[in-house]
Amino acid sequence: MNSKIVNLFANKPEIGEFTVQPAIGEVYLVGAGPGDPELITVKAQRLLKEADAIVYDRLANPALLDYARDNCDLIYVGKKKDQHSLPQDEICELLAMLARCGKNVVRLKGGDPFIFGRGGEEVEHLNKQGIYCHIVPGITAAIGCAAATQIPLTHRDHAHAVTFITGHRQEGTLYINWDLALQKNSTVVFYMGLSNLREITSNLLERGCAAETPFAVVAQGTVDEQQVLLGNVSDIADKLEQHPLPSPALLIMGDVVKANGYAQQLADLATQAAPAKMAILDAI
Repeated sequence: MNSKIVNLFANKPEIGEFTVQPAIGEVYLVGAGPGDPELITVKAQRLLKEADAIVYDRLANPALLDYARDNCDLIYVGKKKDQHSLPQDEICELLAMLARCGKNVVRLKGGDPFIFGRGGEEVEHLNKQGIYCHIVPGITAAIGCAAATQIPLTHRDHAHAVTFITGHRQEGTLYINWDLALQKNSTVVFYMGLSNLREITSNLLERGCAAETPFAVVAQGTVDEQQVLLGNVSDIADKLEQHPLPSPALLIMGDVVKANGYAQQLADLATQAAPAKMAILDAI
């Protein structure tokens, strides 16, 4: 692959870096899926092969860039907690700029573009610029992690509804609808809540959530490095301190967590592997 990687950290590209074409290109917001590079759609794969530029996130598996054709511009705009390679408003303008240069652009976003992916903001900006934007859905992390751990998000005997909630702070505050999170006979999935797990579970308990409500943390779901931690609302934060997990991680709460024994098997494997890993590190 001879694709050109554009480093926005070192040299932020000016419009002059890209050849301006008379026709305006189009932008495709493409869901990269939950991690496993095979969990993308056929359409997403085709668009990656045809793109003039791919603007990609941290959570998009790098293996997907292998589909890029020669001379495709690969532009990283990933974000970590408190570390943004490019502010969101500049990402929006970058997409518009590339399209105005006549390029067909794939905006490759982890999971699904419209599930906590800020895809709505990017579409709104492009529409205001008169640039047509296509949406290609992807498997969101909740669906991917549930499948990988065999935790059914809905179940006839356990959960008649499922709710997706962001556990991420905005301007220092958790904006969580606790009444929604405490619905009976339902499953709740918290995105981006790993670092706020103790605050989330404390608030749930204070508002009457049963202490024994099953709780799962799924880290790096759907890939070989996946790890699972199981507990309940009252002890999962303590367990996470004893067995720290990396991000990205998803939090799943509800009776479905224990609907079958597979998730427990995965959790047992993860906790058994942790001491061995520490022993190796100590020996180095």
